[in-house]
Amino acid sequence: MLYYLFDYINQKFNPPGFDLFRFLTFRSALAAITALILSFYIGPKIIARLKKHHVDQPIRDDGPQSHKKKTGTPTMGGLIILFSVILPVLLWSDIKSIFILLVLFATVVLGLVGFLDDYLKVVKKLPQGLIARYKLIGQIFVGLVVGCAVYFLPEFAQYNTQTTLPFFKNLNWDFSYLYIPWIVFIITATSNAVNLTDGLDGLAIGTMIIVMLALAIISYMTGNVIYADYLNIIYMPGSGELTVFIAALIGAGLGFLWFNFYPAQIFMGDTGSLALGGAFGVMMIVIKKDLLIPILGGIYFAETLSVIIQRLYFKYTKRKYGEGKRIFKMAPIHHHFEKLDWAEPKIVVRFYIITIILTIISLASFKIR
Repeated sequence: MLYYLFDYINQKFNPPGFDLFRFLTFRSALAAITALILSFYIGPKIIARLKKHHVDQPIRDDGPQSHKKKTGTPTMGGLIILFSVILPVLLWSDIKSIFILLVLFATVVLGLVGFLDDYLKVVKKLPQGLIARYKLIGQIFVGLVVGCAVYFLPEFAQYNTQTTLPFFKNLNWDFSYLYIPWIVFIITATSNAVNLTDGLDGLAIGTMIIVMLALAIISYMTGNVIYADYLNIIYMPGSGELTVFIAALIGAGLGFLWFNFYPAQIFMGDTGSLALGGAFGVMMIVIKKDLLIPILGGIYFAETLSVIIQRLYFKYTKRKYGEGKRIFKMAPIHHHFEKLDWAEPKIVVRFYIITIILTIISLASFKIR
């Protein structure tokens, strides 16, 4: 909104300094600062309100014993992230951009799905929260809307069903008629993957901040015809506007990490993890880099894979030997390291380091092309 106001003032009166608001880098910086300040301001208020109403994260009896001391820590902290992201994006981005509209849509809808899940678990005391199939309906709905938008809207017409193939020059992958089901799968997978990663203090939001720093560079290059041509990647006009959203997410994420790092004062809950995962998936889709997700989002991919492997192996051994066996001491894999008596901050920081390495590989993949 302020973007349009200052743009109007600049065009109408041309005062000195107002031309800055045309630049993505300047508006991205403003979005990040606004989000950071907002998260610092509303964070303590939301934490106090959640504590007052005893909106506490349920602690699993079969989980690591060290988690028992987390009893009484409030959840639904994703509200801090959502408020701190949405307002700066509305203020400083071009909200008419289809790229901004799609990622905002996914963030809000999946944030609401996660909020409902948290509400049923911690307020209504339903152990399973929102029934899995209803959560899946929300994820599929978002996937269908985003998939249809990319498939049919003119902004994506040139490359609607195509995506960049990492590490290969002059080679894009065309999903053709399978594109919309593929998008549904990606959004469902990324939102669930970040949800699975959210199990240690600062783990999900810290890795997301690192991933977003790389994604800001990628989206900016994808929306810049010179850089896109130089790197020989799909050029998506207007996609650079996503850097404003990403900057707001980084600012909000840093503010939330202030309260969420060990020992956490608040957990993000499904309210935050589903929204963040969905936003990540949508942004990778609209800039045509979805096949890069297993690398850039490698931590989320590994966490999900550990759960799948654990369940499949348990079912296989139970069917074959009459007793289920496990590969990991506990899944997702961050709990496996806890069971090995690794300190929680040690696991989190090492996952940060792995994420940094994966982001470097992801960025290097463009030059290797």
